[in-house]
Order: sequence, then C-alpha cells, then structure tokens
Amino acid sequence: MGLALDELQEGDEVFKEKGFTFMINKELLEEVKPIKVDFIETPTGSGYYVTANLASIGCGSCSCG
Repeated sequence: MGLALDELQEGDEVFKEKGFTFMINKELLEEVKPIKVDFIETPTGSGYYVTANLASIGCGSCSCG
C-alpha cells in the first residue's frame, strides 16, 4: 500500500483531515481498514507512514515517503 497523487475515481471514498483530502477505493478500504496516516520526521528524513490491517495480504504496515 502506498500514497500517490491522483484524481477522484468512481468508487472512491473521500476523507478530509486537517486540510488534506484523502481518497481510497471503497472495496480496498473494506479489506484493510482501519487505515492510519502519520507524517513523521526522523534524523534520516521525513515522510508519511501508513498503517493498515493488512493481515490478509501478509503485511502489517508500510512506510511511504
């Protein structure tokens, strides 16, 4: 799972949080919710950290930056 800039597609769920708009395919959301997106800063850089219920896919979280 990752983050990407995209246009709204038919079948997307839209969330607005702290001035940002997030979109995700509704079917994917049902498979992986809950999803949490954090912005983190570390000594090696900064970026978004995404966690989701990916047990059915075999992964617990993914770091996207």
